[in-house]
Amino acid sequence: MSRIWVPLILFASCVLLPALAAVVAADEPAPLQRFSRTGVHMGVEFEVVLYAAAEDQAERAFERAFARIAVLDRTMSDYDPDSELSGLSATSATPPGKPATDPPATATPVKLSDDLWKVLAYADSLSRQTGGAFDVTIGPLTKLWRRARRQGELPSPERLAQARASVGHQLLKLNEAARTAQLLRANMRLDLGGIAKGLAADEALAEIKRSGIERALIRASGDIAVGDPPPGESGWWIGIAPLDPDDSPTQFVRLASQAISTSGDSRQHLIVDGKRYSHIIDPRTGMGVPGRSSISVIAPRGMQADAIATAISVLGPEKGAELASQFPGVALYIVAEDEAGRQRTARSAGFAVFETTAPSGREGDQPLKR
Repeated sequence: MSRIWVPLILFASCVLLPALAAVVAADEPAPLQRFSRTGVHMGVEFEVVLYAAAEDQAERAFERAFARIAVLDRTMSDYDPDSELSGLSATSATPPGKPATDPPATATPVKLSDDLWKVLAYADSLSRQTGGAFDVTIGPLTKLWRRARRQGELPSPERLAQARASVGHQLLKLNEAARTAQLLRANMRLDLGGIAKGLAADEALAEIKRSGIERALIRASGDIAVGDPPPGESGWWIGIAPLDPDDSPTQFVRLASQAISTSGDSRQHLIVDGKRYSHIIDPRTGMGVPGRSSISVIAPRGMQADAIATAISVLGPEKGAELASQFPGVALYIVAEDEAGRQRTARSAGFAVFETTAPSGREGDQPLKR
């Protein structure tokens, strides 16, 4: 984080009457100060940066923001067996020694909380729009590829086929009127890793605004949501992570009241027989996305940016650009490398509006981290 330069206004010597001085002091707002806090949720570091007039106001905002993130973590974690998401997934589990049935006898419609309904409803819409390139039922494949990366080998064809049988966005049945979800295939497992952090950034920012603070930034690994810009700035200066995570950003954007997400495989991938497979999985094939890429999406909301960036990582540059063009206020920047090591960049027409040069001694120099 770069230093913050707050201009100091120096007045020429003058004398104020006591009463007049009191009026002036009362009318002048307290100068805003920068505060920041970090905490680990959803398996990543969340950072909150905000500007407040006093430390106690900032502390109240931090408490509200991190409390909201913690609630969403407990609701949407696929690691926590007691989360609401895990409870929904468990309804499709086949008991030991029992034959699998479709739908499973235990997979009756489950009433959802407002938070889980919100994210599943948006995910369902995007799944349909992307032909299944984005799919939160991908959990069985996610679990399989986590094991593959630990062992350094590709999943066996048998295990891959078994996992794929329980994946498909059409197998998640939502009832909008009743706000319920039902799983239609045995042994399904939901995974919100491509959307939940963006939603958490949105919700944390909303809590900070409810505490009376408008100038704030929420970073959840590669997902960032921002409110009004820092004092004296027209936007938050954000560096986009390059393909090599050890390199410094060379591409910068400036944002206000928007969100940006970067999806890529720089730190999570598997290489087998010289071929690279991303931790991002194509739900339609069950395979890790091949090659290297860094997809950055700017959108009005963090949940939208997070999910669209994930979908474009699966779709690839050409189809991804077509998808981005369908959403108002969405801009796209892509860095991709083919198997020969050749890199190319592409950007949507709207991305140029946000591009800027590297900041120098300015607030908001926040390289996206994946």
